Amino acid sequence: MTALPLPSFVERRTPTRSGRRYFVRTFGCQMNEHDSERIRGLLESDGMVPANGVEDADVVLLNTCCIRENADNRLYGNLGQLKAIKDVRPDMRILVSGCLAQKDRDAVREKAPWVDVVFGTHNLHRILSLLDHAEEWGPVTEIWNETASIDEVPSTLPTRREIAHSAWVTITIGCDNACTFCIVPLVRGREISRRPADILREVRELAADGVVEVTLLGQNVDSYGRDLAVDGRRRPMFADLLRRVGEVEGISRIRFTSPHPKDIKEEVLAAMAETPAVCEQLHLPLQSGSARILRAMQRGYTPERFLEKLRTAEATVAGLATSTDVIVGFPGETESDFQATLDVMAEARFDGAYMFVYSPRAGTRAADMDGQVAAQVAAERFGRLADLQERISVEKNQVLVGTVVEVLTEGPSRKDASMATARTRTNKVVHVPGEYPAGVFLEAAITRAAPSHLIGSVAG
Repeated sequence: MTALPLPSFVERRTPTRSGRRYFVRTFGCQMNEHDSERIRGLLESDGMVPANGVEDADVVLLNTCCIRENADNRLYGNLGQLKAIKDVRPDMRILVSGCLAQKDRDAVREKAPWVDVVFGTHNLHRILSLLDHAEEWGPVTEIWNETASIDEVPSTLPTRREIAHSAWVTITIGCDNACTFCIVPLVRGREISRRPADILREVRELAADGVVEVTLLGQNVDSYGRDLAVDGRRRPMFADLLRRVGEVEGISRIRFTSPHPKDIKEEVLAAMAETPAVCEQLHLPLQSGSARILRAMQRGYTPERFLEKLRTAEATVAGLATSTDVIVGFPGETESDFQATLDVMAEARFDGAYMFVYSPRAGTRAADMDGQVAAQVAAERFGRLADLQERISVEKNQVLVGTVVEVLTEGPSRKDASMATARTRTNKVVHVPGEYPAGVFLEAAITRAAPSHLIGSVAG
């Protein structure tokens, strides 16, 4: 569904591709998923319709990620398959966008000359003009300018969402942190905050379109607003934004991702506790429990300070569920460092965790550090961490057995069509028997707990 009109910086035009079919394949994070929604919205504003797959598409776009290892191989594997199709159908247009396109635009052009358009992370609003250029003059590459201002970066764009009741809302782009393992500042640029009025206008329009749940997106949401002048001063504004989004009629659930542990403030936690629509859920990336490794990562906090902030959050927000990110096998990590991570994880007792084995990314400082951990050592450590977290997750979920919780349905379960998948305010997945369309609020009585989900029945 296209919920939002074309903003002023997108060229008004009579649709020129009516009836042509498009296919978008997305790799990576929620940022990329949201970018793909906006890409689909722009293509449909030009009269295009979704294709069933690449085989019957006139325009194929790969929205790339470069965070994980082997991202390059996945891209070029897909492009190789598309070349075989384009050899038979030369009028097919192939586009590559996203973080890997931003980082490796010359390599993409060199290795896959059959690609028609390569464009960067902040050039989404130019996709129709770039397609025009490719069809008239041949292949084109366009990458964003690192000195771009807020007025040069796309904010609100027409959006083709696949989920009617839930939506992502970008509040910042880019990142000003300098984590040594992270490629994001290179591929998404410095941090730029959207104006509060633009964000609130988008949320109101989403609510009018039937959205009941929004997730505020940013690489570091806690630093939102620091680049916006207010009465000649600069000040953090994320707590204010949470409260104001919470006032939008029709929005029942507000989530956000991700805060940075060094920046999360008590006023943000207070806003979470005092704003009914803000969900009792906090994703706080730990990355490592070793003080030495955290310094090498340049994270800006100690394990003790992290745990202090976590406990403050749990004391402030009643019923809070927490999750985290952890990197195993960072360069220089010893068994003692890893044991420190196990100790912090055991003390923190997160409801869930996203755990990764470190993979070097060219362009980051960590990729050139000494002491790269052997793959088999990192894999063995990962297994121990996963076992610990699974035990904790089961114990945390087991506490909910026998309770009744509010859930929001997401449609049929992927594994069992007789069950519906739903989600609690604390972001726990619940499967209940019956057929319910997405976007329905239910009361679920929890009967069984597993590490990654709960089983329940509809109550009342």
